[in-house]
Amino acid sequence: MKKVMIFIFFTILCTMLFSENLINKNAKTIESRFLTPNGYEREIYSQNSFGTYLRNLKLKEMGAPVLLYDGRKKFIESHISVIDMPILPQDLIQCADAVIKLRAEYLYNKKDYDKISFNLTNGMEVPFSKFVKGERVKVNGNKTTWVKGNYKTGYGREVFEEYLKFIYTYAGTLSLSKEMKKANIKDIEIGDVFIQGGSPGHVVIVVDIAVNKETGQKIMILAQSYMPSQELHILKSISFISPWYKIEDAKLITPEWLFEKGSLKKW
Repeated sequence: MKKVMIFIFFTILCTMLFSENLINKNAKTIESRFLTPNGYEREIYSQNSFGTYLRNLKLKEMGAPVLLYDGRKKFIESHISVIDMPILPQDLIQCADAVIKLRAEYLYNKKDYDKISFNLTNGMEVPFSKFVKGERVKVNGNKTTWVKGNYKTGYGREVFEEYLKFIYTYAGTLSLSKEMKKANIKDIEIGDVFIQGGSPGHVVIVVDIAVNKETGQKIMILAQSYMPSQELHILKSISFISPWYKIEDAKLITPEWLFEKGSLKKW
């Protein structure tokens, strides 16, 4: 065990040292801060795609700590940068919720309101469009039903935030893993996730991809939230030039989770 810990520490140290010249510390987005290793080029995505949206997520200043929902600093430093996106002051936006937030925010910004829909842990589908019309979900144990009342309507931010808060409360890795589609690692795209549903479960999202034009080898950058609720952050890599991970048809080892082979899923 001691030898394993020494190896992991040495690997992290090496990847951090060799990645220094690939990091533009003053840059503000994922794409501009993290340069590609020699021989690799970023895959091309359309301007309005989910992939481009994720690549252009704003980052906090280099060296910023990951903050928990109550303002405390995260004890384990598994990150290389923090995504500049506010979280709620309650323990609600954990790993699956953060992935849901990214997808929902992207669709909301595009005004694709009818595509914003997520399942609850009991399997009930909850589209944002019903909240827009003034409907809400009544929860009684594991039973959920739609109800009408004097609720706010429309596409405004207040209704959207209410919708998301409800989803955070009653969805998780189990529901997300069931509603997403199993994917082949050869077809991986930015926005796909590696997920293990359960209690506990975990999920990380692919926020960038590059490819070596000579060898065909693909690499990726991963982001996550965790338990308790905490800021989204870019993960360090312990197997390649941080924060890049090699994309392989094998187990995925991140600083805080091991995903079994076949854990990749798509929206």
